[in-house]
Amino acid sequence: MFAIATGGLAWLLLQGSSTGLTPLTDFKPGQTYKGENGGLYGKYSNVPPSAHRSASLSESSRIVPRGADGQPNSTGRIVLISIGMSNTTQEFSVFRQRANADPEKSEKVIIVDCAQGGMTAADWGRTDSVRPRSTNPWKVMLQRLETAGVTPLQVQAAWVKLAQRNPASLGEFPLHARSLRDDTVLVLNQLKQHCPNLRIVYFSSRIYAGYATTPLNPEPYAYESAFAMRWLILDQIAGDPALNWNPNAGAVRSPLLLWGPYLWADGVKGRAIDSLVWLREDFANDGTHPSQSGREKVASLLLHFFKTDVTTRPWFVRNP
Repeated sequence: MFAIATGGLAWLLLQGSSTGLTPLTDFKPGQTYKGENGGLYGKYSNVPPSAHRSASLSESSRIVPRGADGQPNSTGRIVLISIGMSNTTQEFSVFRQRANADPEKSEKVIIVDCAQGGMTAADWGRTDSVRPRSTNPWKVMLQRLETAGVTPLQVQAAWVKLAQRNPASLGEFPLHARSLRDDTVLVLNQLKQHCPNLRIVYFSSRIYAGYATTPLNPEPYAYESAFAMRWLILDQIAGDPALNWNPNAGAVRSPLLLWGPYLWADGVKGRAIDSLVWLREDFANDGTHPSQSGREKVASLLLHFFKTDVTTRPWFVRNP
């Protein structure tokens, strides 16, 4: 009986430890997933096309300290915010603590966690009578900015990590991912209205969800959500008016869109680009929300990204 019990424990520990799916960053040329090729920016590339890269550098150069009125001011602030759901706020709050303790972070950068538990892409995007909520996430965002002593006019960069609740109810891929994409467009439009000096949004998609024990957002939906973020960036590059960031191309309705850190790895198998793995202890009991160790992993990836990326280092780091 001991051997059976031990085997049963091993099975429980291994359950959900890998899906066999390939991280977007690790696709080989010619490899596809349900008709989609690999790479964060499509066509197996993990870097933005040259024109979009140039545009992102131009927008990054406009991220400068601003006063409460939004005008450039050497004594002003650069505000970085988060937008998203429970996982997002849990991860970003740890990142904020670590970044504020890092001597390399510029004292001009104020980090405000505006992500909120239970607030999906639909909740952020459709806050009207179509999808009424007892709490308006935009009002909470404005309250948090005020509490931090900054204004929406000083917000110039955002980390956006959104998901839908029970994505299986929205249909199999690509339907649930299209729903996430469409609601995220609404979020970006409203975010730009509230924060007109917002220059760049950095996307991340879900962390691994192979250990999930509820239908809240299991695999393969967490994995497939990355395609929604990629579609948004590619739609912007293709000139979608709803995602226009360039005043020379028409009404500005969105910040420029880029990938931030890509957070998905195949459980204990990890991924090729780095040593990231997701263990069972990185998650709470539901297998969906990150435990403290899971939050620390995301916070480390975020801090490394903002300190090293060519579009963030010039304004995030004290002496870039």
